[in-house]
Amino acid sequence: MQRMQEMQERIQNSLRDAVLNYDVDAATKAAQEAVEVGVDPVKAIEDGLAKGMKIVGDRFGAGDAFLTELMVAAEAMKQAMVVLKPAISKSAKKLKEPLGKVVIGTVEGDIHDIGKNLVGTMLTVAGFEVIDLGADVPTEKFIEKTREIRPDILGMSALLTTTMGKMGEVIRTLEKEGLRGDVKVLVGGAPVSQEWAREIGADGYATEALEAVEVARENLTKAVSH
Repeated sequence: MQRMQEMQERIQNSLRDAVLNYDVDAATKAAQEAVEVGVDPVKAIEDGLAKGMKIVGDRFGAGDAFLTELMVAAEAMKQAMVVLKPAISKSAKKLKEPLGKVVIGTVEGDIHDIGKNLVGTMLTVAGFEVIDLGADVPTEKFIEKTREIRPDILGMSALLTTTMGKMGEVIRTLEKEGLRGDVKVLVGGAPVSQEWAREIGADGYATEALEAVEVARENLTKAVSH
């Protein structure tokens, strides 16, 4: 038991350090080892990759890291997630029924997807069925998928102040198309705030992946109670 815990901590540290050192190969190898020895993939993400990415993000915000370094760190995390995701999906399949359906995507004009990917993964782990539309998603596609899938939750992400307005555009279009009452809208991303969420008429806001899961659960409960 103790040996397994020590191994888990070592692998988590390797994943964190791979992201901190902008080492894509090391991140992939550490993720493969995590799967091989049966390390909890959620812990590997939360206490390994996500911790490393947060430090790199803080470095970038403080001017101590370049954009190219941020991008390589993101790629390291992304490739490790590719390895870990099947293990997450396998554990998620043990649940009989999904808690609810979530359509998620980064708004039009914005190609950033690190945070959105992490939120999608954590929602899957929590038992939601997640339909990820990717990045740079046009308003029409959000509307089309909402009409087609009838999700319980629509999640939108933006990392640029110049693309934040698209969130409001999607909500207004949902209202215009008569779809707004059927779906809870959650928003997030670096420039997004609780005030902004309120201003555009979103149902919830989260600053990071674990909080997003809690907000999704809360909104699902509200939807059921109504």
